[in-house]
Amino acid sequence: MSSLNIEIRPITPPDVPAISALAREIWLATYPGIITQAQIDFMLEQRYGHERLYDDLEDAEKWLDQAFLDGRRIGFAFSEIYKGEFKLDKLYIHPDVQRKGVGGQLIAHVAERARKLDYPCVVLAVNKRNEKAIGSYKKYGFAVREAIVDDIGGGFVMDDYIMEKKL
Repeated sequence: MSSLNIEIRPITPPDVPAISALAREIWLATYPGIITQAQIDFMLEQRYGHERLYDDLEDAEKWLDQAFLDGRRIGFAFSEIYKGEFKLDKLYIHPDVQRKGVGGQLIAHVAERARKLDYPCVVLAVNKRNEKAIGSYKKYGFAVREAIVDDIGGGFVMDDYIMEKKL
């Protein structure tokens, strides 16, 4: 694995359409075969619709970061304070730069924020069938804490592991 020299900066309102489009591109490359196309479409609208992203930007307990390589937006990480814990809510890297350390740099960025805010760990949820992501999270120090099934509406559930990285 080579580590790319990326630039991480906050997402701002003008970035929202590009983040929404990048999420769609990454999800369509990642989730077929893991969840149905209907669930992909439902979750993209629920989590990456423009209005939702604008609302997230206004929330003082949410941080939205994006990663650039040579001026190209290649990924993003959203983190938040959720149920008293520091949560890495979203981490997505463009498929053509996966496995090159971009995710690790974003995880380190989020973990540093959690440390500064005096949280003892970072938690995340990952689909039980997303073996690539689970392997990557383990490589960066996360361990499975529990398994959950969460009803997200629309007749869909998230069948996830909750993983934790102690800081």
